[in-house]
Amino acid sequence: MAAAAVLTACSGGATNANVQPLAAASTPTSSSPAVPTTTTATPTTTTEASTTRPLAPSTTTTKKPTSAPKTTTAAPATDPSVPCSITEGACVDISAKKAWLLSGGKVVYGPVPITTGRPGYPTPTGKFQVISKEKMHYSTEFNNAPMPNSVFFVPGDAFHTGSLSTPSHGCVHLSSTASLKFFNTLSVGDPVQVVP
Repeated sequence: MAAAAVLTACSGGATNANVQPLAAASTPTSSSPAVPTTTTATPTTTTEASTTRPLAPSTTTTKKPTSAPKTTTAAPATDPSVPCSITEGACVDISAKKAWLLSGGKVVYGPVPITTGRPGYPTPTGKFQVISKEKMHYSTEFNNAPMPNSVFFVPGDAFHTGSLSTPSHGCVHLSSTASLKFFNTLSVGDPVQVVP
């Protein structure tokens, strides 16, 4: 259940309980309906973590991507229309309602239209890393709402297929084509930058 809290869906990362669920994943809890859903994502992350450092894999799973060498900020993306300082991964511009995929400082996909968090459910801004992926996630927080091609970059918030006209509960909604591209391109540990 604790690991499932990471993937609750579009929560805007509003509660502290959602910030640390992977660290608590090894702690038994009273309910376990979401365990099969997160079992797929957790081994992927744990495998990377244990390959990098064998120390406390369940505790460091969330923290390993934080120090991943893929985050580069030495030179901003060469396309002046991209407002992010990262050169690899995903860039989101909330005010412009656009997102890009970057590699080697160049745009490899985008800009694509997006919608982000509604009032009271803001999409977090800052630099993050992909923490998990799930081909078909169902929100445990919002009545099992389907979230195809989910790429989580903050506990509770992800890129996924969603409405491009209705604001989310903190997630970054993409078209089905764009969400598939983001899902297939981004890997656990890849940088994500969200600018206001």
